Amino acid sequence: MTLKTWQLDATHTTVGFMVRHMVVAKVHGRFTRFEGKVVVPGDDLAQGSVEVKIDASSIDTGVEQRDNHLRSPDFFDASAFPKLIFRSKRVQDAGKGHYRVVGDLTIRDVTREVVLETELLGKVKDPWGNERLAFQASTSIDRKDFGLSWNQALEAGGLLVGERVDISLDVQAVAEKAA
Repeated sequence: MTLKTWQLDATHTTVGFMVRHMVVAKVHGRFTRFEGKVVVPGDDLAQGSVEVKIDASSIDTGVEQRDNHLRSPDFFDASAFPKLIFRSKRVQDAGKGHYRVVGDLTIRDVTREVVLETELLGKVKDPWGNERLAFQASTSIDRKDFGLSWNQALEAGGLLVGERVDISLDVQAVAEKAA
């Protein structure tokens, strides 16, 4: 069976997240630099594998001061731990175009298993003859599990930064052309 490799198209892919701020609000952000690939034997996505490497310093919440704090040792410590890495271990077909991608997420040299709930949006040929694969995926993590434990108690109760982080991916990948 022929393996097909799909490279993430960074211009049409979003690696985003959301975390609670001051208990009542939500802060949305994204990472702007990453690379990744999906390798599939034939057309059987359930037999495929995924690997993504994200540049920790590319975090963007729209507020420079907050982004610099997130790059600091209080959070990602991007100079010491420059990459966030996801490597799949298995893909489970959940039916009707849905998959559970089970893999290891590494942040700050701490690795934990996560499950990406994934929906295949489709496969098309673009106007330039490239095959494209599109999907959405999401998961939630507890940031403390990865050593991201900085916080501040609020006078009215609760914490400044929520512990749960919702991760969302909107992905387009382009098939490598056969040699």
